[in-house]
Formats: sequence, C-alpha cells, structure tokens
Amino acid sequence: MSAVDTLRATFRRRSATEQPGAAMTFTDHLRELRRRSVRAVIAMALGTVVAWLAYEPIFTWLVAPYSDVKPVLAAQGIDTSLVFTGIGGAFQFQLKVSLVAGFVLASPWWIWQVWAYVVPALHHGEKRAALKLSVICAPLFLGGAWFGYLLLPRAIEFLVGFVPQNAESLLTGADYLDFSLRIMLVFAVAAQLPVVIVMLHQLGLITAPQLVHARPWIITGIFAFSGIATPTVDPVTMAMLAMPMVVLYGVAEVIVRVRERRGAVATDATL
Repeated sequence: MSAVDTLRATFRRRSATEQPGAAMTFTDHLRELRRRSVRAVIAMALGTVVAWLAYEPIFTWLVAPYSDVKPVLAAQGIDTSLVFTGIGGAFQFQLKVSLVAGFVLASPWWIWQVWAYVVPALHHGEKRAALKLSVICAPLFLGGAWFGYLLLPRAIEFLVGFVPQNAESLLTGADYLDFSLRIMLVFAVAAQLPVVIVMLHQLGLITAPQLVHARPWIITGIFAFSGIATPTVDPVTMAMLAMPMVVLYGVAEVIVRVRERRGAVATDATL
C-alpha cells in the first residue's frame, strides 16, 4: 500500500468514528487540526499568564537547589551569586520561566487535543495500547524530571567547586535556567526507557530472549549515554542517572516476559 493509500485509509477510519456515514475531506482534517492547535496554543498562553502571576513562588522553587548549595560552597571559600546581566536580563528570565511553566501547566489540555485528533484514526486495539502508554508516560516523565531536580544541588556543587578560592562565581539567570532544565529533561527522557521497550515489543520488533541476550550491551550503552547526557562529568551524577535506567530496563524486560508468557498461554488455550 502506498503512502497516499495509507493516508486515505486513515482518514476513512477517522470519518467512520467521528461522523458515521459521512466522509471527511482532506480540508476537513486540516480544519480540525487547526482548531485543536488553536485550542492548545490558547491553553499554553493562559498557562503562561498564570505562571507569570505566580512567578515569585515558581522562582523560589526553581532556585532552591542553588540557594541550598551556597552555604556549602561558602564554607569551601567560594563566593557565588546568581545575577541578571543587561537591562532586560531579569525580564527575559521571567518570560522564559513563565513560558516553560505555562507549557507544563497546560500539558493536560494540549495532550488531550493531540489525543482527540489521533484516536479516531486508530483501531480499538490500538486505542487501548496508546491509552496505556499515555497513562504510563506521564508519571514516568514527571518522576524523572523531579529526580533530576533533586540532583541539581549535587551537580551545582560539583561544577562550581572548581572555582579557585578567593575567586567569585557569577552565574547568569539564563545559564542557570538552561542548566536546570537540561538536567531535568535528561532524567525525564531517560525514564521513558521501559515505555520504548514495551512499545517495540508491541510492534513485534523485539522479543524477551533478544532482550536477555542484549542486556550487557544495553547496560554498557546506558552508562555511555549517562556520561554524554549529564552536564557534569563526575561519576556520582552519571551513576545516579545510569542506575535507575538499568532498573527500568530490568522492569521492562520482566514486563515483556510476562506478556510473552500470557500470549503463549492464550495460544495454547485456543488449540
């Protein structure tokens, strides 16, 4: 089947689900996509406004890891400060923080818009699988981001600790925001490992024996990824990222084994 035929079949499936007996044209789908995109953008804009109004507590939460590590660095003879350079530095920082927070606050709504647009094009079994993955992805993503946030003081202490004594470290707001978001994003993405493995198994691309055989190579790749992805180069932070990923890989391996065992039992029952 060509790509065009696949696209037409998808539209027919959406039409049969959303409007039984009626066919939606390509233009109708573009209109629906635009309508849901506008809704998602409006939700993000409203979330940004709310985050702008609640900037003070958000700022306090964001810089808490930095504030916690300052006394430790001061005891080592290192004076460090969070500064805003330029006339508009503080404004740009508040705007970026509000945009990111607004994106997160509006995530339930814009994710629902994506879901509502895609689901009608799926079969019943595909809907169930997609719903399960969506339910699992969100907690793992948030949990990974929170774990990265908890490790921020350790990462800041390690990197700023290289500043010589009697020297002052000035960290701009933009650099701190980029660094903290990168740490949290790396851990959030890494937490999706079991979802990726289960999804590949769902598509029939991997099996449990293949996972067992590839385990040493996967673990090696996890540690290599941890060394490259973490902004710091200390082994502690790398291990704090790698070890949970290894555990999550083991969990995914167990899930795949259980799924294959259930499938084998179901097959034997039908014979």
